[in-house]
Amino acid sequence: METYEKLKLLTSQMHLEPAEDTSCIQLSPRRQDKISVSNAVLPNGKRISLLKSQLSTVCERNCYYCPFRAGRDFQRATFSTDEFARVFMDLYQARIAEGIFLSSGIVNNSLFTQDRLIDTAEILRNKLHFQGYIHLKIMPGAGYAQVERAMQLADRVSINLEAPTSDRLAMLAPKKLYLEELLQPLKWVNQIRQNQSPYKGWNHHWPSSVTQFVVSAVGETDVELLSTTEFLYKQLRLKRAYYSSFNPIADTPLENLPPGSPVREHRLYEASFLLRDYGFTVEDLPFDAMGHLPLDVDPKIAWAREYLAAKPIEINTVDEQELLRVPGIGPKSVKTILEARTKNKLKQPEELYPLGVNLKRAAPFILVDGKQAAYQISFL
Repeated sequence: METYEKLKLLTSQMHLEPAEDTSCIQLSPRRQDKISVSNAVLPNGKRISLLKSQLSTVCERNCYYCPFRAGRDFQRATFSTDEFARVFMDLYQARIAEGIFLSSGIVNNSLFTQDRLIDTAEILRNKLHFQGYIHLKIMPGAGYAQVERAMQLADRVSINLEAPTSDRLAMLAPKKLYLEELLQPLKWVNQIRQNQSPYKGWNHHWPSSVTQFVVSAVGETDVELLSTTEFLYKQLRLKRAYYSSFNPIADTPLENLPPGSPVREHRLYEASFLLRDYGFTVEDLPFDAMGHLPLDVDPKIAWAREYLAAKPIEINTVDEQELLRVPGIGPKSVKTILEARTKNKLKQPEELYPLGVNLKRAAPFILVDGKQAAYQISFL
């Protein structure tokens, strides 16, 4: 098979991996009928063209939702480590792809596959002198030494939990072991960051770590998803949890299920950021009796309507954590408010505009020098 035809197969369906903040998919301008690259936003805010690919679409696992599952009838492809590293460098030198997200189906076994991923990164870094961005997948069941080596080569590492609990995972991917194969490598990532010098990492920094959940395939609740997310943020210091709405794939056991709701996915992200950046806990979130977030309202606004609407807070006196809970006020605007308060008392609601506050969202829940701003607001 011709090299770029092979790459086309290996990059197909990679939109199911929401690595980094991918804003859109663009066809390569030089090989429009061959491959695609993602416009991605990295953790530092930089935008790059990111090639998301696999080393192989051959896989021994039979995950019920996956287009690459064992036994599914479609054309598969596999690159050698050296071949893949060189084709990526061709794209990099042609300014088609600036960074890489690299995964693989599990070939032979997890340890063998992880070695191939590491070998590819080794070739890129040490043989071909690639200094750019690498996001390297950790395979289910990878060993400690493999996780450690991946962290020495990559800017970001990830392993997909797919489900929030062992029972839910068994309904999605019956050959994967939740605690031993998936959660344990994430624990090792955190241990390595805590116990070893960052100078051992790539460019003297340990990589960030992320995971992904498949949403709306096996009846998992938002409480389950966000409880696990909270644990990952607080205990394992994950940078990001991704939520991928289930989309049925032909010739898989879940092909007849309906697709997941994109609105639910969006609400999960909003709630996830509240847990990560705004000081909220799972207990603070506005779940219904079935354990789900409301779909018709931002969870931060839902919380504020219950706890702040009847008793708005004074912007001049409340602390940082209280400010973070106000809709329309984010971490950056909290810092500017606190800095402004050290110089002069804020006297008019309009003074909050240049401080980065979305006053339309914040107004129902705050006082400025005892005054509440006039507002018209929709809670949808």
